[in-house]
Amino acid sequence: MKILAVGMNYIQHNKELDGALYKPKDPVIFSKVDSALLKNGKPFFIPESIGSIDYETELVVRICKLGKSIPHRFAHRYYDAVTVGIDFTARDLQRQLRAEGKPWEMCKSFDGSAVIGNWINMDELNNIQNLHFHLDINGNTVQNGFSGDMIFKVDELIAYISRFFTLKTGDLLFTGTPVGVGPVHINDHLTGWIDNKKVLEFNVK
Repeated sequence: MKILAVGMNYIQHNKELDGALYKPKDPVIFSKVDSALLKNGKPFFIPESIGSIDYETELVVRICKLGKSIPHRFAHRYYDAVTVGIDFTARDLQRQLRAEGKPWEMCKSFDGSAVIGNWINMDELNNIQNLHFHLDINGNTVQNGFSGDMIFKVDELIAYISRFFTLKTGDLLFTGTPVGVGPVHINDHLTGWIDNKKVLEFNVK
């Protein structure tokens, strides 16, 4: 099982991160190791000594069959469910690594940094690019997203990524975060929603 993720896929988040509106020429792809996965409502334990930890709320799609070099027109056949996930990011460490031109794994792939909620089957949805999602912390909405605002749409991402990686059943794709990221703290209670359906709930320890 692979965890693949997309950086800088919402233009307003790119401004939030770097102070300028811009669109990457190609999708920015990175990976998380399998020990990053956190599911079933288990608590997230803030790691010690790596600085501030930010939430990044994202739609996550589940790959449902083997595929390599998938044509864009067939990409929708290769995922069968969607949920809300949190791409936890060690923000201070990320700034340091970016400034030094180093890879992101240390700030993106630590234990528990890839949280996923309950799956919604695609046959229950009309269009994956017409989904509203949001994150609440302690009952207050802190981040809103609309999948139609993605720079690179889900099917584009599937086609692009499969040029480099063979996709397998059970692989996960975090599709990028919209504007509104911020820090989490001990005792925070997080809930994630797709439209009006709660699909994610867990505590920070």
